[in-house]
Amino acid sequence: MYPKGHKAEIGYTRVSSTNQKTDRQLDGVPLDKIFEDKQTGKDTNRPQLQACLDYLREGDRLHVHSMDRLARSLADLQAMVQGLTSQGIVVKFHKEGLEFTGEDNPMSMLMLQIMGAVAEFERSLIRERQTEGIKKALAKGVKFGRAPKLTLADKCQIADLVEQGQEKNALAEQFGVSRQTIYRALKEVQA
Repeated sequence: MYPKGHKAEIGYTRVSSTNQKTDRQLDGVPLDKIFEDKQTGKDTNRPQLQACLDYLREGDRLHVHSMDRLARSLADLQAMVQGLTSQGIVVKFHKEGLEFTGEDNPMSMLMLQIMGAVAEFERSLIRERQTEGIKKALAKGVKFGRAPKLTLADKCQIADLVEQGQEKNALAEQFGVSRQTIYRALKEVQA
């Protein structure tokens, strides 16, 4: 893939959803190639991460904005860093200012474990607060999720119009919904 002896600068970025941007993650870092995932990082089974790992070769340097972008658990983080460095791949975390070469001393491994454990602890606190907030909101009657596209009155009207011979495609267009939504509305009204 590379000329012999070439050391490629490879980047990996990740955000949790498609509407987020990775622009700030490795901004200004000169890279030969970048892999980007737009999905949650619950585990290491992410398409672009796997493609990145397949692409990396001995002598390459993997640039990652921060440890939590690469792995969500300390165990996954350690396994990934050790696996990469054992192949002769350097792993650099920019936010933490740490670089792992495989010839790491006990202090750098301690830093990896401490920083990884702190990130994992931080995420668990965030999940705990989020769960508490959701429970409180539900107790107050807050409804989560998208508002229904059709009201009960709309659904009844659709059922009447279908009974009068209206085409479901035309009703979908008239109400600004998909045909599948029309079928679901009919099913709900008839139940």
